[in-house]
Amino acid sequence: HQYNSPFSLFSKMATKQKVSVSALGSPDKDGFLTKQGGSIKTWKKRWFVLKGDTLYYFKTQKDPEQTGEIKLEKITKCTNEGKKKGKVYFAVATPNRKYMIHADTEESANQWVDKVNKAIEALNGSPAKEEPKEQPKEQPKEEPKEEPKTTLNLEKKEEPKEEPPKTTLNLEKKEDPVPTGNSGAPLTRENKILAAKNAVPFLQDEDSKVLEFWQIWSESIPDSDELSAGTAINYHVSTSANRSKLTWRTSGPQNVLIQKMVDFFWNVGAPESEIDRLNDIGALINPAKIGSWIDMSAKGGMDGGWFFPVEIPVAMAIEAADPGEPTKGVEEWTQKHSIKVAQSVGRDMGAAPPRQTEIRLNLPGGGFSEQLDVGLDAFASFGFPELPENALNVLKQQDTPNLSLSIITSSEGFVRLGLLCPNPTKQTIKDLCAANGSSYGDIEDFEKALASNGPAFVEYQFLKEGFGYGVYKEGFDIVFHYNVDSDTS
Repeated sequence: HQYNSPFSLFSKMATKQKVSVSALGSPDKDGFLTKQGGSIKTWKKRWFVLKGDTLYYFKTQKDPEQTGEIKLEKITKCTNEGKKKGKVYFAVATPNRKYMIHADTEESANQWVDKVNKAIEALNGSPAKEEPKEQPKEQPKEEPKEEPKTTLNLEKKEEPKEEPPKTTLNLEKKEDPVPTGNSGAPLTRENKILAAKNAVPFLQDEDSKVLEFWQIWSESIPDSDELSAGTAINYHVSTSANRSKLTWRTSGPQNVLIQKMVDFFWNVGAPESEIDRLNDIGALINPAKIGSWIDMSAKGGMDGGWFFPVEIPVAMAIEAADPGEPTKGVEEWTQKHSIKVAQSVGRDMGAAPPRQTEIRLNLPGGGFSEQLDVGLDAFASFGFPELPENALNVLKQQDTPNLSLSIITSSEGFVRLGLLCPNPTKQTIKDLCAANGSSYGDIEDFEKALASNGPAFVEYQFLKEGFGYGVYKEGFDIVFHYNVDSDTS
């Protein structure tokens, strides 16, 4: 590698070892089970394969790469956890995590517990007696695959409906509602994120590929017990005024997030060339904090990527973008206004180009008016239309300093530009919803679910024609940004 950097985990993830179902050969046991996610407790059906001291799980029976694996150790425990609604639960407890799993029948669950415990006994020097090999069984038929409406590769799979015993989180809110800000119950950041998801109408269809995408992302978030003392995972959710488009972000220490974040990119089919690009940029910047994000829309839009929420020189942030006229324009404009530092940089990991890169900047100036002039100059300099007069009037009434700018570029041109203003009042939110033809009640419901006192920022955003791809709203839009309480160990 050309950079002499301690960013070694990026090198590790770029060469992740892949294990296919077929490569495992004759298993000690295999079959479909349903596993609970790590941080946000969703449930997913997976094809499990026990081989030696490792319990692998895959999305399908023919996957070329594992979704994850559970490494059995001498002190690992596998125990029955009870029965509920026809499903029998058992747990595999390693030193780092307790995996909750359920089978469709008691016989199946007992067989898995027995097989896993025999594998653990073998690690402790007490190999089990040889037993007759299980008779080959007819493999369940896979459902036909559908083409996803996204640049990321996702496969449709059955989503279990049952909730687990002994857990406070559950996708089936009608049977065990996630507590909201009105319930009086203490809210964890996982519950807030889950409640926010449950407040989005287009995320209620259990067969939705967009919901499946959200669930895969949520599984990439580390558990709180993986955090060392004093470290934190941060969450951020943004929604358009009519809740038709949302962005979910999580960030934290590089050493905690990197491997799971990259596993997420592998799982959704991000190209290896972009993972290599992430490795190169990570080695160049070597950020203390990193994060992942996903976009989604009511029309089936799905995109995801990474971001580094750290201050870096603008010139270094531009290195993350594909070269072209837009990057030259950003370079010239930042020099014109003496902007030398970017607040963050990020990039999408979609399967097909053009790739999009976001750079965020704090706007210079001695107060709101000067900062606003600089921001409006960006709209003119980068070829974006002026802000609608009614929205601009609301912005001027805010008169709140500390404005910032979100610039998204691609090799094919400028993609999106957003002017972010902090701490909008409730009246400002109402005025902007009215100006944008949206219902304030939708935002109010979302804030109640999120147990939020209001947005951290409101973004006056414009997406250029041709970059909505039929699933995102092109033109002007209002977006509200919410910080979710961080989880600190």
